[in-house]
Amino acid sequence: MTDAQRTFRKLAQANRLANARLHRACAGLDPADLTAPRPAFFGTIQATLNHMLMVDRFYLNALLGRALDRALLDEATFCPDLPTLTAWQADTDLALIAQVDGLTSETLAEIVAIDRGERVQHDRRDDVLSHLFQHQTHHRGQVHGLLSATPVKPPQLDEFIVGDDAAARSEDMARLGWTEADLMR
Repeated sequence: MTDAQRTFRKLAQANRLANARLHRACAGLDPADLTAPRPAFFGTIQATLNHMLMVDRFYLNALLGRALDRALLDEATFCPDLPTLTAWQADTDLALIAQVDGLTSETLAEIVAIDRGERVQHDRRDDVLSHLFQHQTHHRGQVHGLLSATPVKPPQLDEFIVGDDAAARSEDMARLGWTEADLMR
């Protein structure tokens, strides 16, 4: 495995771990708190989480070489409840990990056609992945901040990549059925 492959695999795993932790924290909220108006891009915690899933689906679709699927994106955008959203996010996170697992140095450098409906964007696969992980980190940070104004304590979201973080992620790793060897390879 090249360094770039390893890096993207760990980022995809960290994405899964952070999403699982964030969704678990949000499950402690009263449903009214999830949909309460808040000063954020998308207006509520639920809408922000929905947006994150929609963006994951959008870019994963493109990375898999598929055309724009508006119905799939609308389903994510308008997901009505956290349990459904959590299940869909987990499936999408695992599909992203599988996509990254199959990459090589050559496929990371390939140009991906991103169907945006009115136009097709063309960018390198490694750049698209970097953008996706940055985007998701950005919006998880927003949800983290929004949780600060609720009765639920925001979870730690950045203890997943280096070996020294093993103790901080051990429960999450066990819940996901992962080992340190899976993450640190």
